[in-house]
Amino acid sequence: QVQLVESGGGLVQAGGSLRLSCAALGSISSYNIMGWYRQASGKLRELVAIITSGGSTNSADSVKGRFTISRDNAKNTVYLQMNSLSPEDTAVYYCYVLQRGNNYWGQGTQVTVSS
Repeated sequence: QVQLVESGGGLVQAGGSLRLSCAALGSISSYNIMGWYRQASGKLRELVAIITSGGSTNSADSVKGRFTISRDNAKNTVYLQMNSLSPEDTAVYYCYVLQRGNNYWGQGTQVTVSS
């Protein structure tokens, strides 16, 4: 079983930065995909960014150039550095792990960007 523990959400003014962290606990494979999704109020959950255990990344066009995903394989932790935040980034951000054909989700952390 895998448990994801997120931290780093909060309230920030437009133009500011936040860093999200997610530690994966339990039976963690050496080969997996870790990442972040978000869900704004009244909208569907959407991909923000993902990163493979080999370091390949993919991210949504809306966050390219502003958000950076990274991971520490020794700590089974994924990070999301968010810069130049705008009110449109306000959402609950969910950590995500895909390994051995199974999807795992964190409990979500709220990010609110005020204008």
